Amino acid sequence: MHFSTRLAEETDEFKIYNLYKQVAKIPGGIAREEDEITPAYVSNNLRKSLQNGLSLVIANPENPAELVAEMHGYQLEPRVFKHILSELTIVVHPGFQNCGLGKRLFLDFLKYVEENRPDVLRVELIARESNTRAIAFYQKIGFVVEGRLEKRIDTKTGSFEADIPMAWFNRNFVK
Repeated sequence: MHFSTRLAEETDEFKIYNLYKQVAKIPGGIAREEDEITPAYVSNNLRKSLQNGLSLVIANPENPAELVAEMHGYQLEPRVFKHILSELTIVVHPGFQNCGLGKRLFLDFLKYVEENRPDVLRVELIARESNTRAIAFYQKIGFVVEGRLEKRIDTKTGSFEADIPMAWFNRNFVK
C-alpha cells in the first residue's frame, strides 16, 4: 500500500475523531481514555493546530474517507512561548500500527517545520518512561531528553510512572 502524508483540513475533524476513538480503546495508546475523546476535544486540537501549529494526516489508500494516522502540535497561548510547538500528539489506527506510519508522520512533521516554520525554534513532546521504544526513536530523530516528571502518570494499577519531557530544535529558526 502507498501511504501519503498531507496537511489536515477542517473537513477532517470527524475522521480524526473516529481515529482517536479507535486508538483510545488500546490501553496506553494515548494518554486519554476512550470516554475522554469528545468532539470538542478533537475540534479544539484541530482548530489550534490549523491556526498556529501543524496537523498532518494519512488516509487509508484503500478507503480515502478513513484516516489511519494523525499528528499535531500547536503554539501555546502566552506569547513568551510563540517559538514552541507543544502538545504534540500522534495516533496511528490499531490496524495500521507497525507499518512505519508513525515514523513517517514524525519525519514529515519535522521536515515541514524546518522548511516552512522558521518561527518555531523547538518542538516539545512528553513520553511515558515505560515507552522506551518511542523514547529511543525520538532520540534517534533528534529529540533530547530534558528531564523527568516523577509520578506524573497514574497507571491505574496502583502505581505511577514518570513522564519524560523531550525537545527537538529547528536549525532554520529565525528570531
